[in-house]
Amino acid sequence: MDKNIVKRNSLLAQKIIKGLKSRNMDGYYAENSEEALNIALSLIPKGSSVTMGGAMSAVEIGLADAVKNGEYDFIDRNAFADRREALLAQYDADVFLSSANAMTEDGVLVNIDGNANRVSCIANGPKKVIFIVGMNKVCPDTDTAMKRARNVAAPVNAQRFGLDTPCAKTGACMNCKSPDTICCQFLVTRFSRHKNRIHVILVNENLGF
Repeated sequence: MDKNIVKRNSLLAQKIIKGLKSRNMDGYYAENSEEALNIALSLIPKGSSVTMGGAMSAVEIGLADAVKNGEYDFIDRNAFADRREALLAQYDADVFLSSANAMTEDGVLVNIDGNANRVSCIANGPKKVIFIVGMNKVCPDTDTAMKRARNVAAPVNAQRFGLDTPCAKTGACMNCKSPDTICCQFLVTRFSRHKNRIHVILVNENLGF
């Protein structure tokens, strides 16, 4: 990565972390995936029950494998035959691993979900939520962040899951009501009422979608 981009990201991250603090959330900056992984693991006590949604960023930095193979009680939603049972188990976890579809320069997190398992766990339930967010997902404001979530993250995820949605075919949000739509719930997290619950690790890499 160009040294000027690295410098810019480092400076921007400090602004974001300050914004997160004003919103009762904790922020951290990692120069690379390895550093991000170490920060994340430092926030998860051994023996904790840990779960996650489809957080590709957590997979990409090695965090998903680390909790699955480490000294943790990993709750694998895919191991449950009943979807509701899986959701209730995740809802009661000590730690929920996530990413964001987009976030703003002043610390607002934007997420879109189809089944609401991810956004519901972000909003309430698990005792701690750890976000892994590549600097590629940072946007100037909430409107831009929402546009990124709808026009970048949603189409890519629809294509990834092989869904029959207009955005999977066009690459852009068509504001559809397709049976396959994954844009069912929109969650904007602008403040955490519970101190020390939400932790955001900003990574100086392009991660996720």
